[in-house]
Amino acid sequence: MRSPKHFFQPLALGAPEPAREIPFKPSRMIHFFAPNSEKMRSKVPSIVPKVDVLLGNLEDAVAADQKEAARAGFIEVAASTDFGDTQLWTRVNSLDSPWFLDDVMQIVEKVGEKLDVIMVPKVEGAWDIHYVDRLLAQLEARHGLKKPILVHAILETALGVANVEEIAGASPRMQGLSLGPADLAASRRMKTTRVGGGHPGYLVRQDPNPDDPEAPRATAQQDLWHYTLARMVDACVANGILPYYGPFGDIRDTVACEDQFRNAFLLGCVGAWSLHPVQIGIAKKVFSPPVDEVKWAMRVIEAMGDGTGAVMLDGKMQDDATVKQCRVVVELAQMLAEKDADLKEAYGL
Repeated sequence: MRSPKHFFQPLALGAPEPAREIPFKPSRMIHFFAPNSEKMRSKVPSIVPKVDVLLGNLEDAVAADQKEAARAGFIEVAASTDFGDTQLWTRVNSLDSPWFLDDVMQIVEKVGEKLDVIMVPKVEGAWDIHYVDRLLAQLEARHGLKKPILVHAILETALGVANVEEIAGASPRMQGLSLGPADLAASRRMKTTRVGGGHPGYLVRQDPNPDDPEAPRATAQQDLWHYTLARMVDACVANGILPYYGPFGDIRDTVACEDQFRNAFLLGCVGAWSLHPVQIGIAKKVFSPPVDEVKWAMRVIEAMGDGTGAVMLDGKMQDDATVKQCRVVVELAQMLAEKDADLKEAYGL
């Protein structure tokens, strides 16, 4: 085990000093695009102002014979685009694939200074992060990068979930974690073919009516991912990194997508993946605190003064715990308002 005093030393001579605190920038949606598609590449300049994070996807959904084209397309987009305050990420191929090493080496060499985060799929333990950490340090030193590239891991296997706390704290580069429900379902041998969301077969049923045992009994569909998501959020918060919901695969079902995103938001996630432009607006809406809650939180903070003691506000008791909750809401609103003029006006900031 490395000594804590060595944790923030560069892992290669000449590499930038590791980040001591992960920047919390607006990241309500991580919007995926396919860089092997010329049509998708041509749309990037118009998408950049609409999203918080733009991610070039090199892994799943890219056919094997298109992997090199996707990598080259991402490098082209990164080099030629002004991203402003929009973050640029890429999801590289998995560590056990024949493309991972070239993905990282070529991207860091050619556009490393423009890249904020590398998303690594199918991370199973701290050992995977340690490998990526050392490799990035060597490449940063070789190519003279001035700031470290951060790492985002996807939880997609049962082993990864079992080791989620160690993964979250494996390196100062760790930016956050995302839930990858489709691969995780396969890893667990779950009997679902859906990508995220609930399942009609996973439900609770009302007890029978003793006076009429044959009467219909109400049911409620349950969330397959609640346990994993809550555990992931705890691991992230405990290690000062950021949790995200992953993909919602049914593009047409915008109602269920919004519900799933909101569940993740309420549990503590800061954003979710958007796989189609229609999901950008859903993520923006859900992961921005509601106007009425922001204004209520500001009232509570003002009434509580120094944050100690207790007050009654509209018949509801407020104390040091509730004012902490309100500060979470207001601080998020303030950060988002700096990027979004409409939100700034709506929040009254």
